[in-house]
Amino acid sequence: MTAEPILTISGLNVDYGTGANGVRALRDIDLTLHRGEVLGLAGESGSGKSTLAYAVTRLLSPPGVITGGDVHYHRPGGGEPVDILSLTPDELRAFRWQELSIVFQGAMNSLNPVHTVHSQLTDVLTAHRPGMRAAERTARAEELLTLVGISADRLAAYPHQLSGGMRQRVMIAMALALEPEIVIMDEPTTALDVVMQRQILRKLVELRERLSFSVVFITHDISLLIEFSDRIAIMYGGRIVEQAGAAEIYRDPRHPYSDGLLHSFPALHGPRRELTGIPGSPPHLSAMPTGCAFHPRCGKAFEPCAERVPALAPPDAGQDREVACWLHH
Repeated sequence: MTAEPILTISGLNVDYGTGANGVRALRDIDLTLHRGEVLGLAGESGSGKSTLAYAVTRLLSPPGVITGGDVHYHRPGGGEPVDILSLTPDELRAFRWQELSIVFQGAMNSLNPVHTVHSQLTDVLTAHRPGMRAAERTARAEELLTLVGISADRLAAYPHQLSGGMRQRVMIAMALALEPEIVIMDEPTTALDVVMQRQILRKLVELRERLSFSVVFITHDISLLIEFSDRIAIMYGGRIVEQAGAAEIYRDPRHPYSDGLLHSFPALHGPRRELTGIPGSPPHLSAMPTGCAFHPRCGKAFEPCAERVPALAPPDAGQDREVACWLHH
């Protein structure tokens, strides 16, 4: 992995609705994905993870609207960055899947039940590679299935004839069809059992090493991210509250929310530890607390937490990590 950025997000804000009934779902998001990196995005349901993914890919459904900020894609080899938020519909259609693809939440149910795997894998090739002959598209579809560990003879199968894990891998194959530089995965293993989750993740790591694409992996299960992410960003209440290397987050979480997430799942190795979890529930977007959004649930909250929003900044000079918490500022 190099320090060269491939995707930069600056000051991104997203609202659902407008006027008096509007709520802010993302607040001043600053995030950088580096080339060849796996960036994990963790947080409870409602923290803004999927909204961020759909904002970056311009797939927000109404009444979602981007109200501020910039998203830039940096092509390999340099040149002017691509302003994703300014792309026309035709430019956006060419950009998606070619440069950036997404595996949607509940991906194994995203396949069309009345079309074969062959039809759905070759559809993206037909749209983006009009010069390819039918035989070439079929050969590429067979190659993609083999790439994700599925026999090429399953091309003729319908989705209901595949297991959940196989359908999930077909969706991953579809996302890799045009060899994009960035793949966003929105909780792709949520509906799978833990054995299949590990198989999917091992295959993903293998593919990333072979094809050198960058990954944004979104999940509420931080234990998955620690295993294979390079960096992790923690979201709460529409903000990023901490970001650091995966090993740093595991060994020394600085934000109380990050610490709570880590102590919400059992350790598979080492001494037995008590599961503490996080008291209370995430805030509703229409009734966000003042100051730090986490302070009503935080056992370490003190005077400034309820009054002022802490900035996302390095807790100590020279550190390559950031945390938004008054304990460290």
